[in-house]
Amino acid sequence: MRLAAESVSLGYGADPIVDEVSLEIPDGLTTVIVGANGCGKSTLLRGMARLLRPISGQVVLDGKAVHKQPTRAVAKTLGLMPQSPIAPEGITVVDLVGRGRQPHRGALQRWSPADDAAVAEALELTSTLDLADRVVDELSGGQRQRVWVAMALAQQTDLLLLDEPTTFLDVAHQIDLLDLLHGLRETRGTTVVMVLHDLNLAARYADHLIAMSGGRIAATGKPADVVTAERVESVFGLEAQVISDPVSGTPLVVPIGRHHRPAAHPHAQGA
Repeated sequence: MRLAAESVSLGYGADPIVDEVSLEIPDGLTTVIVGANGCGKSTLLRGMARLLRPISGQVVLDGKAVHKQPTRAVAKTLGLMPQSPIAPEGITVVDLVGRGRQPHRGALQRWSPADDAAVAEALELTSTLDLADRVVDELSGGQRQRVWVAMALAQQTDLLLLDEPTTFLDVAHQIDLLDLLHGLRETRGTTVVMVLHDLNLAARYADHLIAMSGGRIAATGKPADVVTAERVESVFGLEAQVISDPVSGTPLVVPIGRHHRPAAHPHAQGA
């Protein structure tokens, strides 16, 4: 495994949000991290992406602690789309996506045809080619989200980490984007790691699913093994039925809710 966490604790102060987590990211597959708000999934992704230094333990990339490796060397291998990124004021889409090429260019190295091709491909894949000359600040939330994904794709790394990449996207663009990211394993052999809120989309697109609860790993494995009614209730606090998705055959979570519980039988105890 090229990317792993070894007893890693992460946080933004003295108290850890992620508590002594160990895991391995399968190579060449799509891994999705799920869990309730505040469980530590985004914090874990930031630690694996070298944005957050561990309180204890370590994240290992290609056999070495990721925080001890040079920034440029990591950026050539590991691409990242963080949560709520901020673009420089007035920058155009094509210039922002072009910044994904920085790890591949030395300080004095000129822009090359290979850079042009990588940016054009990233814009094409994310359906943002028609936005190339627009200023990023003028775009809708969904358009900006696709542009940030394009920048990560232009980096052309073997490992790609994305924190909530479907935020702001309508349903059609969510499916398009997840189809694209999942397909990278076939076209490029890319290892993709995502944090997603939508458990049903996570179950449909993940080869490997990681469920977190309270800063720890609650379960890992194939979606069919991780997504059960009992685990949905224990991890998300949600009473639900889990059925087979009629399209993909993956687990489909159907929430019950207070207003759809079976009515009590009139002859039940106390009636």
